[in-house]
Parts: sequence; structure tokens; C-alpha cells
Amino acid sequence: MPEPGEQQTYTTGINNKPRNLTDVSRTVLRSEQAKRWTKRYRTEVAASSSSLLSTFAAYPLDSVKTRLQAYKFNSFSDCVRHTYRTEGFHGFWRGVWSPLASITLVRTVSFSIYQKSKYTLDDWIYQATGSSPLVVANTRDAWPTFSTVACFGLAGATAGATITAIACPFELTKLSAQISVLMADRKDGGGKSDEVRKSYQNLGTFRTAQNLIKHRGWMGLYSGFHLHFLRDTIGTGIYFITYESAKQLLANARGSSPTTPSAVVIAGGLCGLVSWACIFPIDTAKSIYQRNCLTSGREKANRPKIQFFSARMYRGLGVSMSRSCVVNAIFFSAFEFTKKRINRMAVDEELLRAHDI
Repeated sequence: MPEPGEQQTYTTGINNKPRNLTDVSRTVLRSEQAKRWTKRYRTEVAASSSSLLSTFAAYPLDSVKTRLQAYKFNSFSDCVRHTYRTEGFHGFWRGVWSPLASITLVRTVSFSIYQKSKYTLDDWIYQATGSSPLVVANTRDAWPTFSTVACFGLAGATAGATITAIACPFELTKLSAQISVLMADRKDGGGKSDEVRKSYQNLGTFRTAQNLIKHRGWMGLYSGFHLHFLRDTIGTGIYFITYESAKQLLANARGSSPTTPSAVVIAGGLCGLVSWACIFPIDTAKSIYQRNCLTSGREKANRPKIQFFSARMYRGLGVSMSRSCVVNAIFFSAFEFTKKRINRMAVDEELLRAHDI
């Protein structure tokens, strides 16, 4: 115990220098609190920051993909030339702010749900079989099993199904921004009223949402929800199965950790390619149906059939897969790197406990 009038000191967990508790600045305390919070929510922090970077980098490819799905062009280069000629360089980035916010939110929530679902399913499978899928996935020289595939796939499907409620209105307004000029110029989206088709041109996210509500009511924000739900449930399940299994296989081939940079980059790019190849006709049907909803006003919109063996439904697949490969390679590289950096952060818990924080 210190003598009366004697100031108590402590040793920090970082540099082992004794300090007077009364001299610790609020800035230091806030810094330690921020580091503790960051470590607690490292999945969400890593997912949000990585999503911002990857979405912004690959947005022009997404914009071209949507145009190719919703309208007829002779080729990828024809769509690029037409967009540049009619809308300028800005046209490739039209509507970017909505997905920057929405995709970041969706990815953050999705990864949080995926992580929680993955550990819950792992616990259930372990209790039922005595084998942990996550232990198997992180064991050197182990190969993917039915239990690991089931764990990753069901966790991914759960995340995909859940986030549809958040993502659908944002994706609909993004699609409107990307094709608003084409809707105003062309009539191949259906709808009798030129006024309705042209009313979406050059609107921001909020005004597009207002216009949707005006023409189709509040439920208009969820036009195409059933197709969006189907796409994200199936696609996200395949996405995480491919990523986790490919990362494990690549690590085993090199006799290294599953989170080595090369394994993460290749697995990240591959998961986007495989998932889009499987669900692209569903995504095309969604884009066409949502376009028809935008152009038809309060009229009933035509619902396209999902045709897996029709070339029409795969228009834009090449650019979509290229975009997805770039996005996911960037995203997962940044995600794993950020998580590792956060995990290495040192938090002075002794200091925080001394101040009852």
C-alpha cells in the first residue's frame, strides 16, 4: 500500500515504464479504449474497410455488367463506347455512392452473421459427430470434408438470406442510376409512359427511392425481392464454400497456413468466379424484372423466366466474373491483412482496469 500522500504508480503492458495514474491523459485512455473496441469488432472493422476499397476499385465493371444484362449491346466494348459517348467518364461511376454505403453495410453485416453462424454450426456438428469442421479446415494436410462444406455453405446461405432485406432497396436504386439514361432513350423495357421511364434519369439515391414510392408504393423498394433472395441465398453459400475450401486446398498444396497472402488472393478471386457462374441467370432475371418494374409505373411488370441454358441470360457474364475476381481478390486480401494487424494490436488492459473502464 502506498504511504499517505504518496502517488501510486503502475507498469504499463506496452513499454514497462512506470507512470503516475493521475498523469495519464484522456487521449491515452481513449486510444486504449479504441484499440480494445477494434479488437472486439475486428471482423466488422476489417469487412467494412476492405469493402470500401474493393467496391470503389471495381465499380465501373459492375456498371457495364448491369447495362449488358438490362439492354442489348453488340459486345462489351460496344457498351463501353456507348456509355462513354453518351454519358462521359462519369457514366461509369454513376450511382457509386449508394453501393459504397450499402455494399459496405451489407458486407459488414453479412460477415458478422457468417462468422456467428459458422461457429454455431461448428458446435452443432461437433456435438453430433465428435468432429469440428473448423478444426479440420485449419489442420495442415487435412482436406475439405462433407462437414466443412456443410458448415461453410449453410453459414453462407444464412448470411445471404438475412442481408437481402437490407440490400434489395439499395441495389434497386443502384440499378436505376446505372441504366437511367438507357431507360430514357429506349423502350425495350416495357411500359407505356415515356414520362415514367424518363423520371428516373440523373436522380440520386434518395430521390430515386422517392420516385419508386411515388410510382409503385412503398413495396416498390422491394421489387424483385424474391429473385434477390434466391440469388443471395444460393450465391453466398457457394461463395463461402469455394473461398474456405480453396484456401484450405491451396494451403495444403504449399504446406503452409490457410491465410497466406497467395492462398487468400487466389481463393478470393476463385470464389467470385464460381458463385457468379452458378447464379448468373438468376441475377439477369432479377435485373430485367427490376428494370421492367421501373419502366412500368403502376402497371404489372413482366416477369422473365430463369433460363440456365439460354445464352440471353448469360449476357455480361464475362465482365461480371472479371469484376468479381478483382473485387474479391482485393477484398479478401485487405480483409485478412486488416484482421492480422488488428490481432497484433496490444491493448493496455491494466491501464483500463485501473480506471474502471
